[in-house]
Amino acid sequence: MEKLSEDHAMVAEAAAGFLAQNHPVAAFRALRDSGAPLGYDRAIVGQMAGMGWMGVVLPEDLGGVNFGHRAAGLIAGAMGRNLTAAPFLSTAVIGASVLKHAGGPVAESWGPKLAAGEAVVALAMEEGAKHRPDRIATEARREGDGFVLNGRKSFVVDGVGADRLIVVATLDDAPALFWVDPTAAGVTVVPQVLLDHRNAALVTFEGVGLDGAALIAGRENARAVLAAALAAGRAVTAAEQLGVARAAAEATFDYLRTRKQFGMLIGSFQALQHRAADLYCAIEQTDSLAAAALNALDQGADEGEALSRAAKARAALVGRQATEEGVQMHGGIGMTDEMDLGLFMKRDRALSEFLGDAGHHTDWLLRQRGL
Repeated sequence: MEKLSEDHAMVAEAAAGFLAQNHPVAAFRALRDSGAPLGYDRAIVGQMAGMGWMGVVLPEDLGGVNFGHRAAGLIAGAMGRNLTAAPFLSTAVIGASVLKHAGGPVAESWGPKLAAGEAVVALAMEEGAKHRPDRIATEARREGDGFVLNGRKSFVVDGVGADRLIVVATLDDAPALFWVDPTAAGVTVVPQVLLDHRNAALVTFEGVGLDGAALIAGRENARAVLAAALAAGRAVTAAEQLGVARAAAEATFDYLRTRKQFGMLIGSFQALQHRAADLYCAIEQTDSLAAAALNALDQGADEGEALSRAAKARAALVGRQATEEGVQMHGGIGMTDEMDLGLFMKRDRALSEFLGDAGHHTDWLLRQRGL
């Protein structure tokens, strides 16, 4: 297990305490039951900004605190444990990473807004049911000094209520990233409620006129900017999913310690002990892998891309193991809505699909090894 630095330990402690007290699972239940259109309380963005979290990966010259990806992972892990709903992944991690690596006037203008909690952004990339960043049909064409955008994006996480969209499109047969106002003429945003009751959107672009400044990354650096943002997103998503797995496992372990059957604690049954031990080991191994990925990104290491994919794939597997074992060991009550396990299971499944499932990243890793 990694020994956290003093700064990282402070971030972890602050995140655990603040979220457990102010945004626990009960708060998420209330949001779900109220049918909140954003899937989160917009006030949380300002609260997280006040703690420096919305600018966690942004450099100081863009208004951020530059705590890095490891710190972002610690925050996300605490969010996973509490099922805290907030546009952290979309805005503070992926959106901020795009601005950080793209630079330019948009980053200089909007970076401080993201860090201050004054804006929410969402990455509009996916066009089908599965993560396929190399298959983009949305197209931008040049017109005068600007562009015209046409296409359709699905499952734009936090797309409802976003102040700006980062749209992945092709321009001159090469990938490009555009900064788009979702209220602009020709843009249609339709809410899509995800399995975990979080906010997503189906977005269509029909002849959307953009000025030249809307292009934040073109042929020269679009691939690199997007790759960096996706690597950050994968690694931090893995950390959140690990938090979900830990919470589900701890609830299950507590149940094993208290539930009696045939006059005996079920935790004394050897078969359940073996399953619990296997789950505990799997979580700790995944924790080490996620930490390695986040640290590699902070260090700019060459293996950051591969480690982020390995962590994302592994977190999906252990998340499924933790939630399914939890339901099974709880027996019939594990399937009821009164139990939090079902909420953790739904969040786990949504995170598994976000930015690519285990199969997608395992396939990439194998192909890199020539297998």
